[in-house]
Amino acid sequence: MNPSFPRRELAIAIGLLLAGSTAFAAETRFDKFTPLAASAGPTLDESTPVTLSSPNFTQKSIGERQAQLAAGIPNSGNWDMLTLNETGKDKGRYLFTVFETGQAGVQRYDRKTGKTETLWFSPAAGAHVSFDASYWTPWGTLITAEESWSTNPAGATSPYGRLFELKNPTNAPGIKEPFNAASNDGADFVHQNVIPRTSHEGIQFDGDGNMYFIDELNGGCIYKYTPKARMIDVLRGKADYFAAGQTFVLRVGDGLTPNATGAYEWVPITDQEGNGLPGALVITDTNGVTSVDGRNTTDLPAFKGTDYQRPEDLQIQVVKGREYLYVATTTTHEVYRMDLKNQKISVFANRNTLDLASGLAIGAALTNPDNLAIDAEGNIYVVEDQPGGVNDDIWFAKDRNQDGDLTDPGEGLARWASNGTVGSEFTGLYFDPFNPNRAWVNIQHPDSANDRTIEIKAMEPGEDR
Repeated sequence: MNPSFPRRELAIAIGLLLAGSTAFAAETRFDKFTPLAASAGPTLDESTPVTLSSPNFTQKSIGERQAQLAAGIPNSGNWDMLTLNETGKDKGRYLFTVFETGQAGVQRYDRKTGKTETLWFSPAAGAHVSFDASYWTPWGTLITAEESWSTNPAGATSPYGRLFELKNPTNAPGIKEPFNAASNDGADFVHQNVIPRTSHEGIQFDGDGNMYFIDELNGGCIYKYTPKARMIDVLRGKADYFAAGQTFVLRVGDGLTPNATGAYEWVPITDQEGNGLPGALVITDTNGVTSVDGRNTTDLPAFKGTDYQRPEDLQIQVVKGREYLYVATTTTHEVYRMDLKNQKISVFANRNTLDLASGLAIGAALTNPDNLAIDAEGNIYVVEDQPGGVNDDIWFAKDRNQDGDLTDPGEGLARWASNGTVGSEFTGLYFDPFNPNRAWVNIQHPDSANDRTIEIKAMEPGEDR
């Protein structure tokens, strides 16, 4: 922790970003359901594609790609992570998602008017690719990043692996066809080059203002960025969070044991200005931009980070004032839990975890955990990267005492929802921090090419739907 951070003021300011915090918790009805015994088959109606685990859950399609295209709005599809404007004026009004394609972009849905707009679109195919992350910052901007980087022991020169900040997400004007060089002029969209290059997906902020991110790779690492500026100055608009800061990689033991658990340390790979430490790989990409290569630096002995197998999404949970960071690893079908105060990492869920529908080990029913989400009571949800209409599910992790394992009586994983849209996958499950009984999820890359955002609500029995 940076001792200059005024923690009490900071924690208040970013409390809504840590929706699992007991200080901001509210009762949800999403945890009242009967586990589904099996995955859903193909849906007949893509506007209601989700098989839900309770008759008191409802679903509604609130956005679809084909409607955007018909309205002359550039939209390349593959809608990924979701977030609201969680702070500031009109907080909770706008829902943002991004395009995980070879011509990436950023989209905003206005919950008040029902209007969906593209705010920023890559000027050309291949110029910006695979936007996956979509997160609201404590100071009121939107960040996204490219899930694309290269392995090269001498340092990669790919133009990708970048983190971007949209500094005016709520008032950037929508753009329409014909798309041209001036279309993005209203969006203040910046590459924040202080963040080392990796294949980005999950991003989270802790109560001290540290930002965590990953490298989505078989053998990828977990990283932490600490800004040089005082967070209170960032929140007051007097300092730029990304102007300078230090990045670290997580190491368990000597870093040579993949998927290790136990005590960990943060090994610096840059200095406090964001410059690569001596021996780190500083590269110049094909666009002429000089950056620190996060992936390939942390394969070097001096900076060796512990390898995990396709770490993807991250989620912070707060239990009795203590913060825990969850990490999904797709290839090994696991979810890890990091105790940020005591600096220990452990397995939270895997294929040995009980399926609460059967009472048996979940086995291959849990495959490719990708996204993570958290509801108002701090319950963790695990979203699979699997084929819709076959075995693409969302699992509810029942951790009754929130002790970070699922081994106590009555604990395990329960199939909470299943996706029936053929050719698609669930992405971006996000629980509304202002309404404990509302959530959104995207249906990404369906065979129909009609990506959708689905709103899910938990209703009281007999409540008007």
